Amino acid sequence: MPATRKKIESNLAQIRERIAQSCAKRRRRPADVRIVAVTKSTDVESLKSVVELGLTELGESRSVQLGERAEELAAWLARRRNGGPVQVNWHMVGHLQRNKVRAVLPVIACVHSVDSLRLAEEINLRAEKLSRVVDIFLQVNCSEEPQKSGCAVGAAQHLAGLVCTLKNLRLVGLMTMGPLSENPEDARPAFVRLRELFEDIRHDGAGGAAFTQLSMGMSQDYPIAVEEGATVLRIGSALFE
Repeated sequence: MPATRKKIESNLAQIRERIAQSCAKRRRRPADVRIVAVTKSTDVESLKSVVELGLTELGESRSVQLGERAEELAAWLARRRNGGPVQVNWHMVGHLQRNKVRAVLPVIACVHSVDSLRLAEEINLRAEKLSRVVDIFLQVNCSEEPQKSGCAVGAAQHLAGLVCTLKNLRLVGLMTMGPLSENPEDARPAFVRLRELFEDIRHDGAGGAAFTQLSMGMSQDYPIAVEEGATVLRIGSALFE
């Protein structure tokens, strides 16, 4: 059963409180941590609720569903009379096939899952045809799990340098996924590794001025991710269930 607006509001308050607690441990500002509400497991009515609660960064991991959700939500926003105009930004947070880039690019503000030069080049080509610059994260497989997408840790710095030569892409940061585990602490080494890699790339100047973001942390491990420097959290079930 989909969560009610009241339940979503309660979940969001708890999430923000846990973010604040993690920030306090590292003397960070909670305002420096953004939540992307991942829509995969929920319905459109719940998406309307999160938008009305102030979450306008929405993420989807499946290209077809992203298009459908974006269209439905845009129609609702166009009909919506109360609360004034709202700008919703869609993030592609799941694996993106090159043959799906053309379909999703007109809809999305950001791609979190660029893991190869060929994918980056395809996004760049399509972005050029749309006369726009697309924000991207490089996805790195810091947990080194064979079933996970993402470039190898050792290849990330070189890939970052190549991506920065593509004029219609803006490299804004790195993304990773922690290992699936009942113990959130198991994700910490992957998050530490991504932060170290981020600092190495920034030190080398490969990322450029826009390279400021770490997309890491999901429903099961986001407090650990915040402690290790996450600026973007991709949260679904903790919000909608």
